[in-house]
Amino acid sequence: MKKTFATLGILSCLLSGCQCKQQEPVTQDENPVITTIMARRSIRKYQPQAVEREKMDIILQCGINAPNGQNKQSWEVRVVDSPAFMEEIKEAIAKGHPDMNPEMAKGCFRGAPTMVFIARDKSYDFSPYDCGLLAENMVLSAWSMGVGSICLGSPVRFLTDNDACLPILEKLGFSEGYELCLCVGFGYADEEPAAKPRDWGKVKYVD
Repeated sequence: MKKTFATLGILSCLLSGCQCKQQEPVTQDENPVITTIMARRSIRKYQPQAVEREKMDIILQCGINAPNGQNKQSWEVRVVDSPAFMEEIKEAIAKGHPDMNPEMAKGCFRGAPTMVFIARDKSYDFSPYDCGLLAENMVLSAWSMGVGSICLGSPVRFLTDNDACLPILEKLGFSEGYELCLCVGFGYADEEPAAKPRDWGKVKYVD
């Protein structure tokens, strides 16, 4: 119990430092969960190799064990680690957006070699939040195993606002009544980004 309070005290000091100060992660000796949360970064440069499927299986298992409304598990997940299919997706995005800078279509996944596409159940109004909780479990578990990640919204728009990308969505094979909601890239980081400041002033206790 004393160790728990000590950990929370350290975390409080880290977070309350000031509006624009970067927060240093709590050491693993204090609490490995807090360490992972505080150390995680969004990665935008990756090594070329895909994440091993055995490791991705663990990440996916952590994802589907996220809390979700009424245990509806209102998501579907598709994993793409084939370079050929990744290129096919980028080509479809470029075709569907002829006015887009070709480099934007080429880099829309930030170079992540493994992409997870998450769809939501349109019949359940809480499903977007369920998908977000699923993704958070995945990115945290990935980071704890040395795998970087990035959550992406623009590929969702690029894949769903035109007819040229319909064959891609059909190939992903989501069930009827589901729509693409979120994309998460995974891979081994080729950069070490610094933490971005967090605005502790947006958090308040209400008595």
